[in-house]
Amino acid sequence: MVRSNANFVTGRHPLQAWLLRLLPVRTPVRVSERASAWFGALFGIFITGWVARAWLGSSETVPLLIAPIGASTVLIFGVPASPLAQPWSVIGGNVIAALIGVTASRWVPDPLLAAALAVATTIAVTSLLGCLHPPAGAVALTAVIGGPVITQAGYHFVLVPVALNSLLLLGVGLVFNNLVRRSYPHVATPAPASLHHTADAPSEQRMGFTPEDIDAALENAETRLDVSRDDLIALFRQVERVSQRRLHGVIRCADIVSRGIVTTVPSEPTTLALAKLRHHALRMLPVLDEHGALVGAIDLPSAANAADGCVADLPSVHFELAQEDTPIDELLPLLSAGYVHEVMIVDASSHLTGIVTQTDLLAVMYRSKAANAALPRSLEAGSTALDALSDPPHQPHLRNGPNRRSKT
Repeated sequence: MVRSNANFVTGRHPLQAWLLRLLPVRTPVRVSERASAWFGALFGIFITGWVARAWLGSSETVPLLIAPIGASTVLIFGVPASPLAQPWSVIGGNVIAALIGVTASRWVPDPLLAAALAVATTIAVTSLLGCLHPPAGAVALTAVIGGPVITQAGYHFVLVPVALNSLLLLGVGLVFNNLVRRSYPHVATPAPASLHHTADAPSEQRMGFTPEDIDAALENAETRLDVSRDDLIALFRQVERVSQRRLHGVIRCADIVSRGIVTTVPSEPTTLALAKLRHHALRMLPVLDEHGALVGAIDLPSAANAADGCVADLPSVHFELAQEDTPIDELLPLLSAGYVHEVMIVDASSHLTGIVTQTDLLAVMYRSKAANAALPRSLEAGSTALDALSDPPHQPHLRNGPNRRSKT
């Protein structure tokens, strides 16, 4: 009988396995992220307290800072992408918790029961309103057991210091996180929409998992994950690209680039540029300056509709850039969206070294897929050929005769 027990598989005693679960989960975090969290928390708490003191003065009737704001600081600057750290969670969660806590303190005589009701109700209400914020539980608890000063403040405690602290801290978080190029308020990278404004998914996303698969997995998860659905989709797309490179190798633009390119210069007559486009059956013609650097591109309709003049008089069309060491899978979203049909390959000095077209990308993907599919058949054919070496030679029957050309 097979035992489906993780402890049996790993060979650990159940108590040892349980104790190992208490160890911290180490996630890869860059040093720059840790430094940003440290400086952000420093400025956040200091500026929040300084502004509150400058505004209210040294007040003995209400605290200028409350402890739960420290927990909000951890979220805003430590994990700014968390759904629990977003502006509505910070403001809505803390303010609603303060309202619930003050109400429970006034209407429930037993402080212990009031504290339990305040925290539990805060979790339920903020979860329902989409502003779940862990420090809000501490805000509700503070409103109940914070002492005579907070109890006497009553509902004024909701405005000062809770709402004031939350707004000031959030303001610092918005400025600081964006200065250090963090996404805050965090918005997951949106999935590209269909170029034709239909319900179809973009071409590069019609294989593999779907957003509905993510929804089903989240619904079946044993615990709630502190990650948004859109972030999971973006993360899994990246995982797909990384795993494909690991399993099938990395093909770079340098491997498939077309180097025999036709170009023009700003001073070239429009008629000559149009002739080049038609003669070579091109959609786009790169425009290079006197040093060979890419400065723009013209297309066939613009050149055909232009009056006599030079290339510099034509508007430059949109084009995408990549370098020779760029993996070709990064070109797929660019070329499959329908906005461009070719990607310009440039070096570090913006000199044009080649072009990768949709046809180039399709060809290499087809060859890669065909090679993978043909491998089992090739092995089988090789095995058959080896077996045939021991058989006597066999003259195949020619249906149409040795001197007649087959109609097929």
